[in-house]
Amino acid sequence: MTKERVVITGIGPICSVGTGKEQFWEGIVSGRSGVNLVRRIPEHLRPSCKIAAEMYDFDPTLYMEPKWVKRADRFIHFAIAASRLALEDSKLDLSKCDGERVGTAVGSAAGGFQVIEDQYGVLMQKGPDRCSPFTVPSLIVNMAAGWVSMIHGAKGPNTCSVTACATSANSIGDAYRIIERGEADVMFAGGSEAPIAALVMAGFASARTLSTRNEFPEKASSPFDIKRDGFVMGEGGAVLIMESLPHALARGAKIYAEITGFGSTGDAYDIVQPRADGDGAGRAMTIALKQSNIQPEEMDYINAHGTSTPLGDKAETAAIKRVFGEHATSHKLAVSSTKSMTGHLLGAAGAIEAAVAIMAIERNVLPPTINLEDPDPECDLNYVPNKAIHNAKVDIVMSNSFGFGGHNCSLVFKRFKA
Repeated sequence: MTKERVVITGIGPICSVGTGKEQFWEGIVSGRSGVNLVRRIPEHLRPSCKIAAEMYDFDPTLYMEPKWVKRADRFIHFAIAASRLALEDSKLDLSKCDGERVGTAVGSAAGGFQVIEDQYGVLMQKGPDRCSPFTVPSLIVNMAAGWVSMIHGAKGPNTCSVTACATSANSIGDAYRIIERGEADVMFAGGSEAPIAALVMAGFASARTLSTRNEFPEKASSPFDIKRDGFVMGEGGAVLIMESLPHALARGAKIYAEITGFGSTGDAYDIVQPRADGDGAGRAMTIALKQSNIQPEEMDYINAHGTSTPLGDKAETAAIKRVFGEHATSHKLAVSSTKSMTGHLLGAAGAIEAAVAIMAIERNVLPPTINLEDPDPECDLNYVPNKAIHNAKVDIVMSNSFGFGGHNCSLVFKRFKA
């Protein structure tokens, strides 16, 4: 069976660093931190971590009818916004597409936690008869994909991956396979997350995975730095428009990059901790490289999972060394973590970081890892510290995403060549 080539023609990121492709990219390249004090959670419910990459001024009515805003959780709002931004960027006219050949692969790791909290409060205070009839459709994880499908009339494959922090990377990989198999011409692919809720923050804080550097919020997310003490929660999402190459060429679309590899593995090790040797992560990267038919030394840039956790950053560094060898240890391979700016968007992280990786190709820029002031001796790669590198050679990139439960996902994108 002939496999279709798959390209990216639209990019729709939304997070505390910026809304839309241009504002977002300007923030990333300038090294702007989106981390600040939490406002969404009442002060008496804030845990030891009181900071997050929160979107203070997001207005969902810019992207959906006001009457529906209260009937959908914030993570759904983000997914709808990101899908509209991606579609606008792609200049794709859906009225000229076969709706049955347009699909959706949009995931979330947590779903509607704010709705869960709010409606549980109603249940306890006012009784079961006062709970909203929209409770379940607002909180279940698949409804981000469902809403995107309904709003855009996408009647093709409609899927939702849930693989913790690898979720939206898996969604992009799933969309890639769907188009490659010839089951769709166009896919909305990515993820969204709205985890800045009291229960989520309290749970992660109790597990001691969140940074408590509350006095300097913009410095708190510091991947690969010796002072890192945990990740910083982020919110938002990103959606990509992915098309078969013939479909994109037929409409004269601008092509940002081609996706050529998707590696997915399991650690089979621990529910939270990664393997110290990075075995599962390394195997995902190796699979993605082999599918792309490229050698390790051809890779120009990796957007690392790089969460700013003591164990995670070391494990990923070890995995990159195992796979890329001298190409990595000699600092020829650029690696950076943009979570230093965006915070960790959990299930949406893979999509927003894939957007960064793709734009790195388009703009020939290596995005920085900010707050890298005193590198951990065990994290000794070229992490593009603190300042972006312009006019770089960026033709082949990788985006890594790893999640609780041992989920590992690596995506490879190439500069498009006919």
